[in-house]
Amino acid sequence: MSSHPLKDVIAAADRAIGAEDFDTLMDFYADDATLVLAPGLVATGKAQILKAFLGVAEIFDHRLAVSPGKIEVVESGDTALVHREAIFDTVTPEGEAVSTTRRGTCVFRHTPEDRWLCVVDNGYGHGLLGRC
Repeated sequence: MSSHPLKDVIAAADRAIGAEDFDTLMDFYADDATLVLAPGLVATGKAQILKAFLGVAEIFDHRLAVSPGKIEVVESGDTALVHREAIFDTVTPEGEAVSTTRRGTCVFRHTPEDRWLCVVDNGYGHGLLGRC
């Protein structure tokens, strides 16, 4: 598959998470977006999503770096389904480096201003089904 502009959007959002640049991160989300935090736990709207990311930063002691792995984009009109790998790198309180890869799905909407905004961010992907 050829390169898709969403790959750059996702990489930039991942960098914003690692830099804890949450103002920039919120620019990647639609106002009515939903973020799946865990099975049965979602944040809807930018205020809740921001609160969720602030909590994630605390959980990981402000030592979380996220980078994209494989990404596949399926586009139809102004909507895109993204299957992605996200690589989470952090350090335990004991100083041990830990790297985890999670496969997720996201839905993006293309705006008239030629921007892609995330409307559903499900980091659990199909794994969510096994946890219900």
